[in-house]
Amino acid sequence: MLALGAPLAFIGKRAAQAILVMLAIAVIAFAVKGALGDPLREIMGEAVPEAERAELRHKLGLDAPWPAQLARYLGHAAQGDLGQSYIYKRSTLKVVLAKFPASFELVLAASLIVLLISLPAGIYCAVKPRSFSARLILGLSVLGISVPVFLTGIILISIFSVWLGWLPAFGRGETVRIGFWETGLLTLDGLKHLLLPAVTLSSIMLPLFIRLVRGAMLDQLGTDYVRTARAKGASRLRVWLHHALRNALLPLVAIGGLQIGNLLAFTLLTETVFQWPGMGFLFLEAVTRADVPLITTYLVAVGFLFVVTNTLADIVSLWLDPRISLEGRR
Repeated sequence: MLALGAPLAFIGKRAAQAILVMLAIAVIAFAVKGALGDPLREIMGEAVPEAERAELRHKLGLDAPWPAQLARYLGHAAQGDLGQSYIYKRSTLKVVLAKFPASFELVLAASLIVLLISLPAGIYCAVKPRSFSARLILGLSVLGISVPVFLTGIILISIFSVWLGWLPAFGRGETVRIGFWETGLLTLDGLKHLLLPAVTLSSIMLPLFIRLVRGAMLDQLGTDYVRTARAKGASRLRVWLHHALRNALLPLVAIGGLQIGNLLAFTLLTETVFQWPGMGFLFLEAVTRADVPLITTYLVAVGFLFVVTNTLADIVSLWLDPRISLEGRR
């Protein structure tokens, strides 16, 4: 019972914390919404009699005290109602959800690129630290950290789209709809359009994760249990992957949860450079056209994704090391 109860208590604690964080994000979104201007000006315009303006203000509850407006906003938010978009004339949540698949697939592809490159590269730099290849990889990682993501995108477009003509420079390409989900992962044209934006977005995390994997592996390779495994005759590959890597993954998973959230935030720059029709590009349009409800809904959605990814990272960390649940009860 104790073995099962401790992880459940840990997960329950993280879920309660996630709810509190989302409540704080919703309160901040409400404050931002009130600070960005009067919604009646966007709804009715300027040349409207003051009597009509006051009547609509009362009807919408905008003349109520601030705590009452906040309670109403939180109540509607709990039901999925975050307001109506001035641009699209429909629910802001539906507008954001319609753009979510494009951003999700971009972040997913970038994360896979980071995972497939950083793990072998970081392990190699740890087990062969003095080799020329390891020094070259670390040198390139420093260069990758130094180059802004938008400049990386422009360089890739110049090389692979303008000079070589191999890949498209903008847009999402051909997509297919499966239920409510519109995806470009099932078409060759969609995959071609995804490649350059995904590589550009991955350049944010890739250099960092190569160094994190290298550092974590170096720490584990010097521990007693790794020396014991070697003394027992375990192969180098088994020692690296089964013993050292498993324990090295624990801090990487925790940091990865935060970095995936950063990827979601940096889609704004990547989607702008490649005209990728996702949430980041939608946010830029909302800011340009002063669509306050859409701006605040985007903030709530990104905050929710941050909370979900970090909660999942905590659960994966628990799976890798069950002792975390016991530490969480102290």
